[in-house]
Amino acid sequence: MVPAGRCAARALAPVLRRQPLSQAKVRLAWAATVGAAAARATVVGLRADGTLAVTAGTEHWRRETARASSTIRARLRELLGPDVVKKITVTEGPHHA
Repeated sequence: MVPAGRCAARALAPVLRRQPLSQAKVRLAWAATVGAAAARATVVGLRADGTLAVTAGTEHWRRETARASSTIRARLRELLGPDVVKKITVTEGPHHA
C-alpha cells in the first residue's frame, strides 16, 4: 500500500515539471515532499547553483531535516526534475515564511 502523500506527490510531478522554475514551485514541491508539519517548521529557497537552503525553526527540525536530506532530495528530484536540486543545506535560524 502506498501512503496517500506519496500518491499525491506522484500525481503532482507531471504538472510541476511543466511549470517554469520559481521559488513558489520549489516551496510547493517541498511541502509535498516533507509533509505539512515539516513545511510549517522550515523555510526553503533554491539558490542559482542548485543548492536548496533550508532554515529550520528549531534544532529538532534542523536535525530531522538533515537526517532525511538524501530521501528528501530523491523525492524532490521526482517532482522538479533530476538537475534542479543538486545539494541541500540545513541550518537553524529565525523562521520567517
